[in-house]
Amino acid sequence: MSNPFFKNTGPHNISYLLKNIDLIDQKFSDEKVQDIKDLHSSQFGEITFFHSKKYEYLAKVTKASFCLTNENLRSILPDTCKPIITNKVLLHTAQITKIFYPDSVTDDFDNSVQDIIKTEYKDKVKFGKNVLIGSNVKIGSNCLIGHNSIIEKNVSIGDNCKIGSNVIIRNSLIKNNVHILDGCVIGKKGFGFFPDKILNFRYPQIGLVIIEDNAEIGCGSTIDRGSLSNTIIGKNTFLDNQIHVAHNVKIGQNCIIAGQVGFAGSSSLGNNVMIGGQAGVSGHLKIGDNVQIGGGSGVLKDIPDNTKVMGYPAKDLKSFIKENK
Repeated sequence: MSNPFFKNTGPHNISYLLKNIDLIDQKFSDEKVQDIKDLHSSQFGEITFFHSKKYEYLAKVTKASFCLTNENLRSILPDTCKPIITNKVLLHTAQITKIFYPDSVTDDFDNSVQDIIKTEYKDKVKFGKNVLIGSNVKIGSNCLIGHNSIIEKNVSIGDNCKIGSNVIIRNSLIKNNVHILDGCVIGKKGFGFFPDKILNFRYPQIGLVIIEDNAEIGCGSTIDRGSLSNTIIGKNTFLDNQIHVAHNVKIGQNCIIAGQVGFAGSSSLGNNVMIGGQAGVSGHLKIGDNVQIGGGSGVLKDIPDNTKVMGYPAKDLKSFIKENK
């Protein structure tokens, strides 16, 4: 699927890309590179990145033609993928992403929005006061949008959805029967950057937010769009108020997440997960199916299926209770 929210400036010659990130010492035949994607979704003619052995299972089968990686990981890549060696994998990935998608770093407001009364949806949607709709927005049947909400360009909303008041949605695909309560911000850029004493370098965010059927997002929650992959909220998953979901997070089906929980970037949750209020999940973790996490817990490592944990750092629930009698 082509990206409906960010324009790809490619294709670019591989030599042009490497010159722009100061890797001119590495020589390749002057092949065209169509796009940059993550290990899982990249295809022939595209470039990807591989920076941690944690993603070895994806690197082994990537279909990308080129991969930014380091010397220690290059041998894991398939023969069809040419390694580009660097000790700054993530920074160089960000720089190449910015070449392909120069508009993905900023989050300027959408100039195309207009009052819903002036759009095709004035007689198709129930809406409050001061509702703004961007160009090429798609809204299904039997939807409701509250006061002062903004649906920005190219957003797609399915049937039977309810969008509360003071909601902003951009860079998102909303499926059917989704309820987004008041004050939510969906699809803004994630908190990804490289620190620098003069000027921090922002990591481009070209992914989407996808909210599957029958999900509910509580008041004041924020869901960041993905960087190279998408942020996904699974079917029939309910998020309570004031929850933050960072870029690339994948939350499975039938999950129940209580208020003020925070998810750092690129973590994944299985199905049927329950999390108590004010818990925190660190980045790049895998939480299995049927996991239960107690309120106020701090999750710092992967949790296998069918496990109950609590505490900081989160540990087996029985051990936690025994230690805190």
